[in-house]
Amino acid sequence: MLYSSTFIVDREKREMSSVDKENSVLDPPKQLDAGALFVLKSRGSWLHCGYHLTTSIVAPALLSLPFALALLGWVGGVICLILASLVTFYSYNLLSMVLDHHEQLGHRQLRFRDMAKDILGPAWGKYVVGPLQFGICYGAVISGCLLGGQILKFIYLLSNPKGTMKLYEFIAIFGVLMLSLAQIPSFHSLRHINLVSLTLSLAYSACVTAGSIYVGHSKNAPTKDYSVNGSGENRVFGAANALSIIATTYACGIVPEIQATIAAPVKGKMFKGLCICYAVIVTTFFSVGISGYWAFGNQAKGTVLANFMGNDMPLLPTWFLLITNVFTLLQISAVSVVYLQPTNEVFEKLFADPKKDQFSIRNVVPRLIFRSMSVIVGTTFAAMLPFFGDIMALLGAFGCIPLDFIFPMVFYNVTFKPSKRGLVFWGNTLIAVASTVLSMVGAVASVRQIVLDAKTYRLFANI
Repeated sequence: MLYSSTFIVDREKREMSSVDKENSVLDPPKQLDAGALFVLKSRGSWLHCGYHLTTSIVAPALLSLPFALALLGWVGGVICLILASLVTFYSYNLLSMVLDHHEQLGHRQLRFRDMAKDILGPAWGKYVVGPLQFGICYGAVISGCLLGGQILKFIYLLSNPKGTMKLYEFIAIFGVLMLSLAQIPSFHSLRHINLVSLTLSLAYSACVTAGSIYVGHSKNAPTKDYSVNGSGENRVFGAANALSIIATTYACGIVPEIQATIAAPVKGKMFKGLCICYAVIVTTFFSVGISGYWAFGNQAKGTVLANFMGNDMPLLPTWFLLITNVFTLLQISAVSVVYLQPTNEVFEKLFADPKKDQFSIRNVVPRLIFRSMSVIVGTTFAAMLPFFGDIMALLGAFGCIPLDFIFPMVFYNVTFKPSKRGLVFWGNTLIAVASTVLSMVGAVASVRQIVLDAKTYRLFANI
């Protein structure tokens, strides 16, 4: 009996040990680094995810959509808007499905570079996806500071047309606002700010749409000509530029980091967040793009707000322009702080101690120093390079399109291995190949535009 009971106990121990080993394979213990632990806190809901997604995509860049339509015409422009909506929704949903799959296997991926490392190999995460994402996100911060300064200057000139303050002074003022917002500790802490941002994007889009309709019906309405300007080479490069504008406008680049803010279990929550986001996208992108192009035709400028100023006098009441620009200014500050999060995460990983409390002196001091330095450097670049929009177009071609149109397709095909005889595999492959071609053409068009504009470039120019 004693031998029998001992045998049974030993067998149970071996079985328990075997189960523990299986569990450790499915759910290996993993010590989170400070960047993941402090910046990418997984506490949010699908609603919060929707707010983050909307702020990262629905930004003042949408005010350039009338210009993009002017380069493509009615048919081409509207078709490209619809296709971009469908492809990016599909692409971001594929990313979410891959992330869900790995979470169910017990290995939750919190960053884009983590996905690339685990799916394609360490070199892809370290040398390709990581630098691309960092460059795009930090470039978006610089662009946000530049645009914020331009809007501040516009508001200043509305109230004081003969004012002498320079653009770089307004960029510095906006930088001070960014210095305070940069200290918000985590991505999840931005949920209320991003809800306000969502509301602001709807507000200024409604203002721009209403303003375009008003101008289009007014006695001072510009002559409407919907033919595509230029011929031959210029029209081809114009179309490539328009496609790059549309692709960059729909770009996000931080979908994994946003999904990382959702509390477990994650499955299905990202899809709900995407539905919220794309309801706002359809409402704002199509209303602004179509109404702006309808009102100004092929005379649509780089941003529709510039069209509202007219040639000799504003086409809209001053108070209306002021409200629209204030809404836009406030929202661009939220967009900029969202795109600071990957930078913040890298700094926290390098300089914070995950074993100490997030708000201990040991972690607060380096956070304050390095986040402030990143904002100061970004603000300085924005003031020094007011033509940064041309550079950002090049970065967008090399970064936004691969991150949002190519890698999601590759990740899905490698992870789930759909049948090569099936529609999913070839559909994903077609999107990836077409996006690669678009990326290369967009890069060439961006370099061409930089060469054409180079003669007007001046450091700290007041434009």
